Amino acid sequence: MAIARDGFPVLVLAQDDATRDGVETLAAELAVAGAKVLIAGGTAPGAVSLPALPAHPLLQPILLAQSFYVMVEALARRRGFDPDRPPGLSKVTRTL
Repeated sequence: MAIARDGFPVLVLAQDDATRDGVETLAAELAVAGAKVLIAGGTAPGAVSLPALPAHPLLQPILLAQSFYVMVEALARRRGFDPDRPPGLSKVTRTL
């Protein structure tokens, strides 16, 4: 909580189980503290909700994380970056 202010980015994954209410409350508190909160699988005042697919509880964490990757990929492209060709990285491993 100490660093979650002044636009600090926070990704919150809210599963559809007994933890959801507490996670949504935490996300709202982080937003009030000034963090830039993205929440997948739930809603909270002051947070940006990411789309998430309904799923079996065992699969839900994977799908919640996936919603983040879809958003990041779209954001990178809007900013003029190609996520498949990041600057400074190569997908080729050279061996000698």
